[in-house]
Amino acid sequence: MITASVIVLVALLITVVVVGIFIQPRRASTLDFYLAGQRVGVVTNACAICGDYFSAASFLGVAAAVYVSGLDGVWYATGFAAGFIPVLLFVAAPLRRFGEFSIPDFLARRLQSSRVRLTAVTVVQLIILSYLVPQAVGSGITWELLVGSGIAGLSPYATGVLISTTLITALVTLGGMRGTTWTQAVQFLLLLAAFVWLAIAVLGSGFNYPDAVSELSTEPLTNPSLVGGEWQLEAEPNRLNDDQPIYFAEPGGRYGHLGQFALIMTLVMGTAGLPHIMNRYFTSPTGTAARMTTVWVLGMAGLFYALAVLLGTAARSLIQAAAPEEPWLDDLTVDGVLRVPEHALLVLGRLYGGEAGLGFVATGALIAVLSTIAGLLLASAASWGHDVYERHINPRATQGQALWAGRAAVLVVALLSALLALGLRPDTMTALLPSIVATMVTWAFALAGSALTPVFILTIWWRGTTAPGAVAGMITGAIAAITMFATGTVVGGRGIGEMLMTPTILAAPLAALVTIVVSLRTRPPADLDQLWLKLHGTAADRQAERLARLTIDGVSGPQKEQP
Repeated sequence: MITASVIVLVALLITVVVVGIFIQPRRASTLDFYLAGQRVGVVTNACAICGDYFSAASFLGVAAAVYVSGLDGVWYATGFAAGFIPVLLFVAAPLRRFGEFSIPDFLARRLQSSRVRLTAVTVVQLIILSYLVPQAVGSGITWELLVGSGIAGLSPYATGVLISTTLITALVTLGGMRGTTWTQAVQFLLLLAAFVWLAIAVLGSGFNYPDAVSELSTEPLTNPSLVGGEWQLEAEPNRLNDDQPIYFAEPGGRYGHLGQFALIMTLVMGTAGLPHIMNRYFTSPTGTAARMTTVWVLGMAGLFYALAVLLGTAARSLIQAAAPEEPWLDDLTVDGVLRVPEHALLVLGRLYGGEAGLGFVATGALIAVLSTIAGLLLASAASWGHDVYERHINPRATQGQALWAGRAAVLVVALLSALLALGLRPDTMTALLPSIVATMVTWAFALAGSALTPVFILTIWWRGTTAPGAVAGMITGAIAAITMFATGTVVGGRGIGEMLMTPTILAAPLAALVTIVVSLRTRPPADLDQLWLKLHGTAADRQAERLARLTIDGVSGPQKEQP
């Protein structure tokens, strides 16, 4: 039966790649490769964004965080879902109206500066790499549990990392944004189907969410920890009150007051700075379509994360109860508690669907990984191929040369992320992190929310933003976030350490302040009125402005970026 589920999994993954390849246009241009010709419909784009956004951190990580820390794990679901509110209110429509290829392209054109472009490319690549690694880790964890054996002498974990990275790299390099969009939309529907099936299965078995939470909260929460080379269950002090143990339904399992607020702000702020998500808005045909796409995403995200919280709670309640009757759980648990929290949904799938159920949920997990990796690699390709190669290295590049530059960037970034993921061992980090996948993705959100989002929003909504101000703000935000990460790992995850590990609450205001101060001392672009009209003017305003320019000045060429 396990062989059959693996065959189905591999067949599905290969089908996804083949479909993505054949959907590409016969004569691909850079507009098709990076933005699918800017003709993606509202619902299709919303599903594709969900497929892009609901990564391993969402599919495996949120349920894992709830499983291991109870109420504190819900903060991940809250922050991930709420992140699209600022996007809806402040970013989606003006970003699409301006209509470029990527975040660096948008910032460079809006501020008329190549220095802004290169600074933004550097920040974007750091964000992409920090987001890619946990996706590869999630694929290794899933393969390890599903298959349990490696290929060509590799460990199961390493095999999962390499197979997932190879398959999705093939899809992106050959299919581009058009192929990736349709496969991501289908992948999201499969993710949702896996969640819905699991929810129906556990509720149909008699599981009751309120009763389970009450029952789990009758005793202190304990989790496995390696002590002297042996696994044993240990209780941790409550982060809100050191004299009290942790209970499932109470806050304080992983975060104190400051840590809870810092985590949510990091996730909310970080969403608007994620390159692979923001690039999708350039694929919408209009600004209105981009805004409506976000409305659809908010509704889908609410449903998805509600199910993730439900299933994380169900896993904590049901797996421990089933452990005495399921010998195969002995290798995965300590007294019925999972050693690796990311196994929660996979184990639920096997409990309620046997090996076929495990294969179905594992397919969803790998699809979540592959879908997000695809979006990240496309964002990386746009950043290197369009923003660096076409704009700086070879401005006279043909369409074919530009496409190959983007594809080469995909291969290099994919290889680097796989190598970094292979150096991690999730089971040894469980005691330090509520979910290694969710926590590592949070670091990517923190970097995006600290270095890009403040500058991004100021550039859209403040006329006084200048190129030197944006460069100073991005550099300040990135350095502050990385420095706080490093300090937090030394200080530890208690008190001030919680805030340092999710530093957006400090780094983002600092980046915004530096951007404003430097901008006030420098000059904005000379053609600011035209740029502002392109961002915020109505269709009638833009048409009138175009007619006026044709009458007075004639049709002018694109503005030259300043160094």
